[in-house]
Amino acid sequence: MTKYLAVLLLSVPLWLGAQQQSEEADAFYLRRIYDKVLTEARCYEWLDYLSHRIGGRLAGSPQAAAAVEYTRQMLDTLGLDTVWLQPCLVPRWVRGEKEQVRIVNSRKMGAIDLNALALGNSVGSGPLGITAEVVEVKSLEEADSLGERLRGKIVFYNGPMDPTELNTFNAYGKAAGQRVWGASRGARYGAVGALVRSMTTRLDDIPHTGSLAYSEDAPKIPAFAISTNDAELLSRLLREEPVRVFMRSTCQSLPDVESYNVIGEIRGSQFPEEVILVGGHLDSWDVGTGAHDDGAGCVHAMEVMHLIRRLGYQPKRTIRCVLFMNEENGLRGARAYWKWSDDNKEYHMAAIESDRGGFTPRGFTAEGHDDVFNEKFKKVIEWLPLLEPYGLGLRRGGSGADISGLRGQKGLLIGFEPDTQRYFDYHHTAIDGFDVVNKRELELGAAAIMSLVYLLDKYGL
Repeated sequence: MTKYLAVLLLSVPLWLGAQQQSEEADAFYLRRIYDKVLTEARCYEWLDYLSHRIGGRLAGSPQAAAAVEYTRQMLDTLGLDTVWLQPCLVPRWVRGEKEQVRIVNSRKMGAIDLNALALGNSVGSGPLGITAEVVEVKSLEEADSLGERLRGKIVFYNGPMDPTELNTFNAYGKAAGQRVWGASRGARYGAVGALVRSMTTRLDDIPHTGSLAYSEDAPKIPAFAISTNDAELLSRLLREEPVRVFMRSTCQSLPDVESYNVIGEIRGSQFPEEVILVGGHLDSWDVGTGAHDDGAGCVHAMEVMHLIRRLGYQPKRTIRCVLFMNEENGLRGARAYWKWSDDNKEYHMAAIESDRGGFTPRGFTAEGHDDVFNEKFKKVIEWLPLLEPYGLGLRRGGSGADISGLRGQKGLLIGFEPDTQRYFDYHHTAIDGFDVVNKRELELGAAAIMSLVYLLDKYGL
């Protein structure tokens, strides 16, 4: 017994020394990742092309098709083991002519044009437009409380994003329901149209589009977002006098068309059946160029693949880049991927989605199946000392819409989290362009994701 104890006591310093050496090696490798990104990255160049040469990439559009082909070709230049296109049927919604939303009867100010955009998936108003009195509410519940008093009216949802939420995604999550369901909720009680305050904490003249969803228990009515400044103006006028608004749009939904997810992968050398996914969504809204949402996420994922090859790193596990189609108004690409992956009995050990813009990295949020999440999350928390020097944290939270359907495979679902304060200034707007993305911040995001991929690949879960 004494002999075994002596051996054990002698082995402890050796084990601690080996652990320290491993941590030092990891720290040096993460530093190498950052050095390589900040000197040799191509993500900014790729985003420039997506933004300036292709532009807004609404699913089913010619621009979306061009983005599929461009990113496929770029991935094909990186020396990956496989690059392929995965087909999916996507909705084809078109905006049509420029929208009109106008206050037509204000005694105080006369006729006033409002800054407006039709919400994605909305029906059009008809060629003659709609004119009706406006009723303001601050929530879906308030619309329910008014009930039949909305009949023949335009319901105006003016619930702002909560400025006290430090994480603006939390504020967005609490406010976005009125955009998604507001039209149907009003139509249930006879409303003829809907106006929605734009989803941003900033007061400005920029309207924000975004998807709505029609419920089956109500007729489809046209719906528009108006800028926050115009929402404030309309609200003030409604406190002083009845207000009538004219609104006109020619948007419509056309038959579904075929599109594709763009996929590239490097097969693992030891555990090829364990997949680590990095991805973003290739589609964007039509009114801007989708630089932050989600061009940044796509080029982050592409840059990880580029880095693996530039570093000469041979992953143990399969690293897969997936550029999803149709996240904005249907999630068809994600659903096609989930089904294909489940049908092939795949195991995504981890999936990382970048869909919160290209701002300064702050870390990652993680979620997963209840059966395994705590155990797996404890593992990644052990890597915090390696990530903290780069300003990166790890916390429980959401991951991303495009990877959410992989939960049943019982891996870890991870969302890349940059600074959130400015994201909703640009989200779903005409000003989400290449000029508002900082090159260094974008590259640091790619380095952060690659660092986590390295640790996941080296140690597993």
